[in-house]
Amino acid sequence: MPETRQPPPVTPVTSLDDPRALQILSTEHWSLLSARSLAYNEAFTRGGMFLTFLSMSFVALALLAQAMAFDEQFLTVAAIVLAFDLVIGLLTYGRITGANVDDLRAVHGMARIRHGYGEIAPIVTPYFTSPMHDDIESILGSYGSPSGSGIGTLVYALTTSGGMIGLITAMVGGVLAAVLALLAGIPGGLTIWIGLAGGVVITALLYLLTSGAVLRHQERLGALFPARGEPSASDPAAGAATGAGSDT
Repeated sequence: MPETRQPPPVTPVTSLDDPRALQILSTEHWSLLSARSLAYNEAFTRGGMFLTFLSMSFVALALLAQAMAFDEQFLTVAAIVLAFDLVIGLLTYGRITGANVDDLRAVHGMARIRHGYGEIAPIVTPYFTSPMHDDIESILGSYGSPSGSGIGTLVYALTTSGGMIGLITAMVGGVLAAVLALLAGIPGGLTIWIGLAGGVVITALLYLLTSGAVLRHQERLGALFPARGEPSASDPAAGAATGAGSDT
């Protein structure tokens, strides 16, 4: 029988000087780019679906109002429709928040890979405009730098897609609270304040549930290549000290 040839043993990659290291990093980089694109597309699609559903529900209520008197029956139907809108809005806001976390994870990974590019070819580092470090300040810098004040941060949050969906959801909740107040027989002037209070309460709850989410997830990922003079994880001992095993 002819002798079968054994394939040559595969030697592991032990240095960034190995060309296979660059190929692996490039493949992972493109994978993260695709994941980030999917996160953006899902956030925009879910937001568009919610706004379309909300618009159609208001059109349906307007058509229904022409055939019904503005009485208890109409308010009951309106409350049911607004309750559905509120639930869908909350679910949409939650998913967009999850997509933002997925995007953060992708940006975090690409920063690490970019740091590897800089170690392979230090001459190209001056041409990078995206972060090469994976600490929280560097990662958030890739999204732009909102004002450091509380009001500035809040205004910046409202300009994002998630902030806009959260604000619209809070407004729907406020209208629902006003309709429920009318059904309970509360005078019309007071229902306006009840609606405003309902919107403010929902806004506050959404803020409390999602504030600090970026910091929490960033802590779970860990920083192997911080920007501020801390030990680099390219050194095995330093990698252990900075929590290499905490990357999830």
